[in-house]
Amino acid sequence: MLKGIPTRISSDLLKALADMGHGDLLIIADDFYPPITKTPGGVSIQAKGNSAADMIEDILKLMPLDVDYCEYPVEYMVPDKDSGISMDRPKVWDDAIEAVVRNGYAPKIVGEIERSKFYEKAGRAYVTVCTSERQPYGCFILQKGVM
Repeated sequence: MLKGIPTRISSDLLKALADMGHGDLLIIADDFYPPITKTPGGVSIQAKGNSAADMIEDILKLMPLDVDYCEYPVEYMVPDKDSGISMDRPKVWDDAIEAVVRNGYAPKIVGEIERSKFYEKAGRAYVTVCTSERQPYGCFILQKGVM
């Protein structure tokens, strides 16, 4: 047993976080995201029963963000501009930003990324954490930094 590891962080996720290097990408996926087809070469970790914001909260207790080399080391998926989708702002985006802030980061490091660009970038991710998040567009990309 280890001390100080949040209970939502499984041993598989802990190993994946340790294996990641500076600049590597981590996806926090909602319940609808297909990790195998979007990131076929990546590691898929199940974190069912947890929200996206809860997983961001606990991951950031262990993993630094790339604030030195990346304008938005946390990005959340939004509809493509040409999709015609109009929606109210999902609460999950604000919950995630609050988790980032609680872990000592400024809210300005969180940015938007359109759905098609999200999928393109997610193809390079090392790990995808699959949550039970059911709010629309509850997917996030985190870029690992250095301490």
